Amino acid sequence: TLGLVRDQLWGGATVIGLADVGDPRLEQKLKALGFAEVLTKPVSPEALLATVNEALERIRITRETGLWGESEAVREVLVAVGQMAPVSSTVLIEGESGTGKELVARAIAKLSPRRNKAFIAVNVGALPETLLESELFGHEKGSFTGAAERRIGRFELASGGTLFLDEIGDVPPSTQVKLLRVLEETEVTRVGGTHAIPVDVRVVAATDRALREGVQRGHFRPDLYYRLNVLRIYLPPLRERRSDIPLLVRRFVQEFSREHDREFHGISAEAMQALVDYAWPGNV
Repeated sequence: TLGLVRDQLWGGATVIGLADVGDPRLEQKLKALGFAEVLTKPVSPEALLATVNEALERIRITRETGLWGESEAVREVLVAVGQMAPVSSTVLIEGESGTGKELVARAIAKLSPRRNKAFIAVNVGALPETLLESELFGHEKGSFTGAAERRIGRFELASGGTLFLDEIGDVPPSTQVKLLRVLEETEVTRVGGTHAIPVDVRVVAATDRALREGVQRGHFRPDLYYRLNVLRIYLPPLRERRSDIPLLVRRFVQEFSREHDREFHGISAEAMQALVDYAWPGNV
């Protein structure tokens, strides 16, 4: 029976187990294998139906967004995404590098009323300060040396849709002031321009550092922080949700098997345990 379940797990099925007795060690072992839930008998039909419906809803959101995991932490993220997507408030996503912040931002956009509009991602931490404002707000021809033509900024390009600002904690103070004004006034003025241009943009920002600490140290404006932190999602590192590692291993193995046309039926329990025990500094 366990071999059949293992085949189902490697095939991508969500498996719910029914245990004869409540044994925490058995539950831990089965969840390490990849069981989504382990219920103790007797189980009422209503409770089983509710568990199945919850699993189906997670599968639906997972397939639509690509957010894979069965841990409590990921379930909380999936619930938060489902609750936050329909509204237009700004969202701040915090988490280490590699935890999937852009994936969550795309999920929010994909499930929102703006799903058919633009989703534009900008890594503001990778842009030099001299180009950042032009990239975000645009510039007029001749506004500075090298400005040979008018440029439309990312806020204008994303109007009606979603703008994802990655590494928001690295924005320099001078740009923080102008970004705050755009969020407050919902309009931009191009560099070298004189006319304000209305924009309808939902902003989702992300950072791999604790932005509140940046506020306390004086590196980040508190008014901008509160404007961005209307809704918040925290993505835990993989080492804090180790129960998701078997699921992710199976998922990636399936993808690479298809990509390389290689048949693969699983790995040993010892190998899986080694993967679960690893710290994964690069996260997912």
